[in-house]
Amino acid sequence: MANSSPKYVCQECGHEAHKWMGKCSGCGAWNTLVRETESADVEARVPDLTTDGQNGQGSANRPTQITEVDLGEEARLCTGVDEFDRVMGGGIMQGSFSLIAGDPGIGKSTLMTELGGYLPTRTILYVTGEESKRQVKIRAQRLGVDSDALYLLAETNVQEIANAVETVEPDLLVADSIQTLYRPDLTSAPGSVSQVRESTASLLKLTKEREFATFLVGHVTKKGTIAGPRVLEHMVDTVLYFEGDQNHAYRILRSVKNRFGAANEIGVFQMREDGLHEVPNPSELFLSERGYGVSGSTVVCSLEGTRPILVEIQALVTPTSYSTPQRTVTGFASQRLQMILAVLEKRAGLAFSDHDVFINVAGGVRLEEPAVDVGVAIAAASSFRDIPADTGAVLIGEVGLGGEVRTVSQIEPRLKEAAKLGFDRAVVPENNLERIAGDYEIAVSGAEQLREVVDIVL
Repeated sequence: MANSSPKYVCQECGHEAHKWMGKCSGCGAWNTLVRETESADVEARVPDLTTDGQNGQGSANRPTQITEVDLGEEARLCTGVDEFDRVMGGGIMQGSFSLIAGDPGIGKSTLMTELGGYLPTRTILYVTGEESKRQVKIRAQRLGVDSDALYLLAETNVQEIANAVETVEPDLLVADSIQTLYRPDLTSAPGSVSQVRESTASLLKLTKEREFATFLVGHVTKKGTIAGPRVLEHMVDTVLYFEGDQNHAYRILRSVKNRFGAANEIGVFQMREDGLHEVPNPSELFLSERGYGVSGSTVVCSLEGTRPILVEIQALVTPTSYSTPQRTVTGFASQRLQMILAVLEKRAGLAFSDHDVFINVAGGVRLEEPAVDVGVAIAAASSFRDIPADTGAVLIGEVGLGGEVRTVSQIEPRLKEAAKLGFDRAVVPENNLERIAGDYEIAVSGAEQLREVVDIVL
């Protein structure tokens, strides 16, 4: 009988240590090392998840010259839901391995269940490790999903899931969630770094051999990152985040990694009682409740993947009653705001050191692209001076530390989107004017310095 050797594994980064330590030497996290015991002959006891008997025979999986690889026809499962298909790169690629994560209650299981309604003619195996079949059935009835091709399996053992795949032969597999799955040959508990990593590797191998699509539902930490080892995101083909505020009806499906399409693509959905409904024109939605004639409001154009989206930036600047002024941000990076305020104070003469600044991106969207810097700066300047900004102008540009307005990419689709929604003016970086070709039915003004933008729209 083989001896078992204990080890301590960090639940944040997967770093292994031979003894317990309060601080992980890999990622620096405290109290994250958990003892796990693994037999020395684990490799010899790894279950064979295929039943064709060819694994390990040598002839089944031989090296192939790249010129001999037959590409065949690109096979994608198109759901007919444009917002979902866009995020997936034009549909679900057969043989793809995807991971979707999000806050509890945001709608991950709802979206995965609705795949049965999106693809009624495709065989789908829905594996639930957190709910019973009855619970999933109740949710499916509420969503109007009633398909004989949708199979339910309440199981957490990876080997049993593999057996079910052999029986059902699905076109798509959903595992909800990866943190509940386990491999019986590992002694660590489900949800541990070892179990998550090895269970994912087993399902990945099965997916690639059988060439069906797989979706893993993952949990997130309190910091908003995917729970489990970082290698999990490297193993999968697509990483999706389902974002949104539970107090708002809108949800955003964001692709942060996609081997079969554009990264950072987003799809917008509205959560209703009967499930998720796609929003075909999110720019119009995000600007539907925009106020006019009010200081501290601007409109920016952010490029999310291949799609330009117009969003309202709201700012409120008031004299502070504290020794340290507040900087509260929703939907935008707080460090980026600190830099923009410092540039406004140094280059434009607006003193924010004794004022509280509140920034909000309307609609629950989170903006990370630097091209929205100018809009955030002008919104803060507008509220500081209590002067409404030009309501018919769209602001595009990155702010540099010298107060310059820096060039942004993909300026043409941004202008087309602004013109389509009825805006009559766009303020862009001066260097972008040389790259604009054609008539976009919108007046375009160039600016080299941030203070020039302040003079134009205020």
